[in-house]
Amino acid sequence: MLSAPSADREGNVRQALELADAGCEILRVAIPDKDSVALIPAIKEACGLPLVADIHFDYRLALESAAAGADKIRVNPGNIGDGNRVRQVAEACRTRAIPIRIGVNSGSLEKHILEKHGHPTPQALVDSALYHASLLEQCDFTDIVLSIKSSDVGVMMAAYRLAAAQCDYPLHLGVTEAGTRRIGLIKSAVGIGGLLLEGIGDTVRVSLTAPPVEEIAAARDILRAVGRGRGATVISCPTCGRTKIDLMGLAERVEDALERCELPITVAVMGCAVNGPGEAREADIGVAGGDGCGLIFARGEVLRKVPFDKILDALLEEVEKLREERNA
Repeated sequence: MLSAPSADREGNVRQALELADAGCEILRVAIPDKDSVALIPAIKEACGLPLVADIHFDYRLALESAAAGADKIRVNPGNIGDGNRVRQVAEACRTRAIPIRIGVNSGSLEKHILEKHGHPTPQALVDSALYHASLLEQCDFTDIVLSIKSSDVGVMMAAYRLAAAQCDYPLHLGVTEAGTRRIGLIKSAVGIGGLLLEGIGDTVRVSLTAPPVEEIAAARDILRAVGRGRGATVISCPTCGRTKIDLMGLAERVEDALERCELPITVAVMGCAVNGPGEAREADIGVAGGDGCGLIFARGEVLRKVPFDKILDALLEEVEKLREERNA
């Protein structure tokens, strides 16, 4: 989600390019007024990523955003007026093959749903999402994505499970108002990662009170952790009294060096022979620390012994060999 002020066109374009470079696959931009619609062509011209126009209440902004080239419209049909307005938005999106994402959360539930459930229960969230979907279905529009978020991880997970059981629409996962980079990442990892491991979820957004580029890094790490990400995965041991190298510093350097690596490999950074080739034998490449040195190994087989100051270079050499082998 772009966070630059909507009036700052250059700032939004600059941020979009930064997010694309960080590995973002779908951008979302707030369209709070008519002038903001101009952000859509500006961002799309500069950046090739799909762009979602985030609309609230004003159906005319949805129509103009569709005409301006938005790749998806985020709007709640029940909040934009009567059936005629909903039909206009549905027709504008159908004509251009633009999906509509419905987004509900604990603070956006309709009065009749709150009266029925008493408070924002998981089923109340799902009922709200399906209510909005029904308004589009009445217009014969079913190219719909549902987002059912809560700041409570347990409620969020339960709501998505119910939605997955009650409809076939794609689900966009997220913990809303997750918090700062520390707690927000933990809550997002538990909620998003847990559901992905259950086979629930099609797209994800990590919401942090932090620069958006950190949301992308967090999302990529969550995807890697559940086996759905791209690139290298670094595993490392927590160290103990047997460790005789600066393992913490080495692990961070290895992680930084492989940040842009596209090979789907596992690289192990282990503190000693106990946690080295044996425990991490499934790693494609790894190092086991010694007394100021390291054993480079691959799939549990020791390849060579190198001084500590050569470990990173040796690991990267083996990664490059793997890349060449797989591209041969």
